Amino acid sequence: MKANDAYLLDLLRISRVQYTVPVFQRTYSWGIKECQELWEDIISAGRSVKDHPHFLGSIVYIEKDFTTSTENSAHLIVDGQQRLTTVSLILEALARKLNEGEEPVDGFSRNKIRNYYLTNSEEQDEYRYKLILSDTDKDSLKAIIDQSEMPNEFSTRIKENFDWFVNKIEIINDDIAILCRGIANLSVVDVKLERKMDNPQLIFESMNSKGLELSKADLIRNFVLMDLDLNEQNRLYCRYWRQMEELFGQENYTEHFDAFIRHYLTIKTRKLPKKAEVYDVFKKYAREFNADEGSIEEILADIKTFSGYYCNIALKKEKDKNLVPIFEDLTDLVANVAYPLVLEFYSDFENGLLKNHELCLLVRLIESYVFRRAICGLPPNSMDNTFASFAEKLDKENYMDSVQLQFVLLKNNKRFPDDEEFSKKLIKEDVYTNFKRRLYFLGKLENYGHKKEKIPLDDYTIEHIMPQNQELSKEWQQSLGEDWKDVQKELLHTLGNLTLSGYNSEYGDKSFAEKRDMPGGFKESLLFLNQGLGNEMDWNRDSIIRRAEKYAGVAVEVWPYPKVPHGILNTDLDLNSQNKVEYSIKDHPTIDEGGVLHKLYSDIHRKIMNLDPCVLREFRKNYAVYIAEEIFVSVGAVSNGLSISLYIPYFELQDTKSMTRQIPRSYNWGRAEADLLLQEPDEIPYVMSLIHQAFRHQKEKGN
Repeated sequence: MKANDAYLLDLLRISRVQYTVPVFQRTYSWGIKECQELWEDIISAGRSVKDHPHFLGSIVYIEKDFTTSTENSAHLIVDGQQRLTTVSLILEALARKLNEGEEPVDGFSRNKIRNYYLTNSEEQDEYRYKLILSDTDKDSLKAIIDQSEMPNEFSTRIKENFDWFVNKIEIINDDIAILCRGIANLSVVDVKLERKMDNPQLIFESMNSKGLELSKADLIRNFVLMDLDLNEQNRLYCRYWRQMEELFGQENYTEHFDAFIRHYLTIKTRKLPKKAEVYDVFKKYAREFNADEGSIEEILADIKTFSGYYCNIALKKEKDKNLVPIFEDLTDLVANVAYPLVLEFYSDFENGLLKNHELCLLVRLIESYVFRRAICGLPPNSMDNTFASFAEKLDKENYMDSVQLQFVLLKNNKRFPDDEEFSKKLIKEDVYTNFKRRLYFLGKLENYGHKKEKIPLDDYTIEHIMPQNQELSKEWQQSLGEDWKDVQKELLHTLGNLTLSGYNSEYGDKSFAEKRDMPGGFKESLLFLNQGLGNEMDWNRDSIIRRAEKYAGVAVEVWPYPKVPHGILNTDLDLNSQNKVEYSIKDHPTIDEGGVLHKLYSDIHRKIMNLDPCVLREFRKNYAVYIAEEIFVSVGAVSNGLSISLYIPYFELQDTKSMTRQIPRSYNWGRAEADLLLQEPDEIPYVMSLIHQAFRHQKEKGN
């Protein structure tokens, strides 16, 4: 490695030099925010009286064939393409601003800018350009430098940023010399790497100065391609990665590809990697794959295959008429957490393990699982591990029954709410403010009544039949009864009081009779959700609940519960259920009301439950357990206090007061590794800090 301070323009002015962005590098990704910051830095540097250099960052590149910078060489950029590209856009925008012969600062005439810093004027074809970007951006930058028309598939970032700089330069007027001086003062660390002496991959991973954080896709692409020879890099990039970039499209690639890679690794490892660890998990997976005599090309081919599935599912590129509405509903529900399992189902469908109608049924079942849990207020974070490991337990010889049985077997916070639980929540709970996808919800119910052809919902909004206005009219107060305030508070946002309408503004706070009988009112409505409203004489507590019960019955069909054959259910669904004993706090008189440890237990219980809404308590024969996704603490009464067991590796526990002890292996029938004795109320804050460590350990393990 050779590193020297240098002015950026001096690097560009070297005769016949060319900097090339290799295929393993990311595309140009700076936005207006980064351009604004660079612009302000340049103007500040240009206004400096002392004419000090302004440090821009590092330009790191691999010298091709170990040539020197004075020869006709193409240096492969490792770090710095965002800055080089952006400065090139500023230089061309400045050249267009200057008149022929105008030179506000030495070296900054129109011709000198283009011939010194943007092109090698004596060279032909691609050798003519000082900077060659990757395929996605190359033609766009060349068109700007050549002052020609943009290509059909142009880089939106390059065009937007160039236009932004043109506008900025257009309005600076007398400050044009300041801009020139600022650009001249830009300094960098010129870092030359030799492939045989330096490890470009490690350097790349550690460097990203003054730029956008590298995406996981950037890092993975670099890891896969960087160490290959140039021809192999280009072959694999064009055959696999470039095709994925084109399949996603510029914006979707930036927004979705990292998420896709995380889902892909979840399928391959059966564990959802933390977002910050996706790159490390991929490297480990790739190395283990190669150790099993696989190849990088096989991994790329597999990623490309699954990326096509992902685009069909999440980016609405599916062509099959049966699958299109299935995936659209999943997207509208924003059920991204389920994508690893959906991707696996889709892969098995493509490989002949599932038929078209079976894939539709399974994806609908996933949609139902996600939606029912949301309505029932079950914590969404527990679904990460559920979907990550779900397929691992499937018997794909009996695919359909196995999936449905697996859903039925889910317990506690992971459970699939049954029809009774789901219906009760739909009837009584607030499904308007507590559920963000309410238009999806009501739209699905509405289109259940239009099975032959869906109606578009773009022209409809959600209507509260009983108005939201807390100062209800006398007509409404009379309709609802003496307890109208309680009725409004309890039932305003429930299913029974919600519908769809194209006349929301016209309805306003009108009385029920007016909403019913007006032109375009409920009586004339053809919507499924408004059926029967035209026959209602009044609108009150009874009619709201009655309507909620009606559509809750519809909802259990729209979002069905798994159907497991009776024989399989009896065989596999909790064989010990008939002999299972249900315990309650009444079986623990010491901690129950009136017991000697009731106050101490109540205090610690309340604090444990307040750790997170997802925490559940279950009583066992000798103690109570607290569960998030799994048990993280148990509390039992002993003669002199409360025995508390912590489900966390003992060596990870930070116990500064040495209050815990490691549970001997011979006594550890569960998975708890530490326990302690709680005797006094003033010990609770410290004990809670230990319990919180166990809770956090489980949550981090799950994420």
